Amino acid sequence: MTDPAQSPRPADVEPSPDPRPRTADVFVEESAPPGQEAPLVEELGALGFTVRARALPARRPIEQLAWAVLVVLPLQAFLTALGGKAGEDAHHGLRNAVRKVLRRASEAEPSTGPSAEPAGESEAEPRADAPTTSPTVVLQDPATGIQIILGPHLDDTAYRALRALDLTGITQGPVRYDTAEARWLSDVDEATSR
Repeated sequence: MTDPAQSPRPADVEPSPDPRPRTADVFVEESAPPGQEAPLVEELGALGFTVRARALPARRPIEQLAWAVLVVLPLQAFLTALGGKAGEDAHHGLRNAVRKVLRRASEAEPSTGPSAEPAGESEAEPRADAPTTSPTVVLQDPATGIQIILGPHLDDTAYRALRALDLTGITQGPVRYDTAEARWLSDVDEATSR
């Protein structure tokens, strides 16, 4: 028989890790440059995710979306891992991975070159077939469908705030960083709460 004083108390026992596997599916178009997703795959692996990279068939021009890479993963587990990673490394690693992916995506886009518009048309007006937004990295939760949009314009403040993002108040996405308010918010939730 063991001495009760020697047996570990519940507070001394470490909680068991989450039994559900933390997986992330990283999607890129099959026409993307080889390895475009590699920085994100590496960073997600460092956060403890098992990552599967997959290619999607190329879309027709009318179907073009503004994402360079789509990452489907449990967002709360991702934010917890990001918040738990030591110090500044957490948001710096993610920020650098996103920037590398978006830089590779923009380098791979065909150059629009000089305008082929007839003389006399305003250069300030965009062409109808020109992309209206720059590519982004989209994080999407498979259970809720909520998306977090990571664009090239995000700074350290935005990535620090992402580490502390509370998803419990968000019912719909997409979630974007509002630089004027210095916080992450859902455009849809904001519009419906007014």
